[in-house]
Amino acid sequence: MMNHSSLDTTMTFTSYGSFRLINYFFFTLTLLVYLLSIFSNVFLMLVIYFEASLHKPMYIFLFNLAVNGLIGSSTVWPKVMENLLSDTQKSSFLACIVQVFWCHFYIATAYTTFSVMAYDRYVSICKPLQYHSIMTPGKVKTLLTVANVVPMSTLSLLVYLISTVPLCKYTTQNLFCDVMTLHNLSCVKSALVNLYSLCMVTSFVIFPCIIVLLSYAVILNVSLKASKDAQKKALGTCSPHLITFINFGVATLFFAIYHRYNSFLPGEVYILITADWFAIPPLLNPVIYGIRTQEIRKCFVKTVRKKIFFRMF
Repeated sequence: MMNHSSLDTTMTFTSYGSFRLINYFFFTLTLLVYLLSIFSNVFLMLVIYFEASLHKPMYIFLFNLAVNGLIGSSTVWPKVMENLLSDTQKSSFLACIVQVFWCHFYIATAYTTFSVMAYDRYVSICKPLQYHSIMTPGKVKTLLTVANVVPMSTLSLLVYLISTVPLCKYTTQNLFCDVMTLHNLSCVKSALVNLYSLCMVTSFVIFPCIIVLLSYAVILNVSLKASKDAQKKALGTCSPHLITFINFGVATLFFAIYHRYNSFLPGEVYILITADWFAIPPLLNPVIYGIRTQEIRKCFVKTVRKKIFFRMF
């Protein structure tokens, strides 16, 4: 049995294989996706920040989702790119633990943000006359604090628990470190870690999913009784949220299935799941919201026109 009491222990990732010339292609592709993710999220954040008409709860929550997208993509892809150009794909145990924390913070906070966004849409569509009295600035701050601080504090304990479990192996076929990876490498399957992980999944995946589904069930019921214009407006404001939520939920489901049956599935499946979790949402969320949300689309056009005008004069 090996004991990783020292944080200088080295983890090795075997999924990259030996260095090949094609790695330059994968590195370029990953870098392009990463830079586009950074640009699209930062641009969306700047539009929301500088445009006073977007200083509303819905867009404040969207700003938080964009920040979360930056965290998710920056947690995984820089290290992946480093490994693609390296002959030995290694990471210190401390760096691995830090990556575990931020990976799962990204996932948990995405779900909590989706749930508060669904609640915001529920109040907006089902209780329009009471919207401003319910979604006060104080309420928005409280929801944002809960959506970010609760996952951060609870994940800190989970990361501590997983870091104390002795490992028998330090080699993994995965692209990066996560809780399931370390748990599968451990000598002893900790009942405490299993129980706490189950509580985390219930709190930050299942419970938010229930909130989102219930919110949209009520919204659908109300919308069916409304006029065609009201239905169109509701669809326009809710569809971007549903698209991004469904994509994230499907990726989570596939990730759980992979870790349950990874011995029967090829490693390429894991790479596709990783891309669907850490590349597609941060890249496409700003695009989806920019295209499907009329107010953001108008502000985007306004911002572009301003830049063109300033360049001309």
